Amino acid sequence: MDTKYTIARISLAGERFEILVHPEKALQYRMGKKGSLSDILAIDVVYTDAGKGLRASEASLKKAFGTTDVEKIADVILTKGELQLTAEQRRRLIEDKRKQIVAFISRHCIDPRTGLPHPPARIEQAMAQAKFSIDPFKDAEEQAKEVIQALRSVLPIRMEVVKIAVRIPPAHAARCMGVLKEFGSISQQEWGSDGSLTATLEVPAGLQAALVERLGKITKGEAQVKVLK
Repeated sequence: MDTKYTIARISLAGERFEILVHPEKALQYRMGKKGSLSDILAIDVVYTDAGKGLRASEASLKKAFGTTDVEKIADVILTKGELQLTAEQRRRLIEDKRKQIVAFISRHCIDPRTGLPHPPARIEQAMAQAKFSIDPFKDAEEQAKEVIQALRSVLPIRMEVVKIAVRIPPAHAARCMGVLKEFGSISQQEWGSDGSLTATLEVPAGLQAALVERLGKITKGEAQVKVLK
């Protein structure tokens, strides 16, 4: 098989269906960057075994997909089936997903011994020690929660949300409102007659220090921040 092409496949109605696709264009399509299917397909044929050149019958395509239109079938296979990745694509996707997972854990978790977030390097080392296998297509947040469970055997870690009350002076209230939304989930807010802002929000524990620092810089130390029990 030409190494410029890769296989996308799906199993439906008791049969396997495969198409030959251009690797990078197919991956972009799978990741949501929709493009022309005629450009993605290496050849307008649906196979039962692309390696052996065995074509799917029209009857089996009708039964499984309700159509014999190759592009409509290709859309189903690329969005719902399995895309065979090249070694470089897999390496790149897994590395990107690893960074997203580590960032999530660093934001949402703390070391219960210190109350501080674990540094990203320590999280990565613990992930390697726990031998967690990253799925390049699975949602990063969903996988991060699985990683946290796996890390508990090798790293003291706790997922925690901190409730914080803030009061922002009038001169900085509008700008700080955007920062509060960026860092956490606002449960209460009140604008004073002088334009000041009082708000209560929940923030991932790992972002607490960064939020306080950001508010301090914007307000030149005038923001009032209190951690609620």
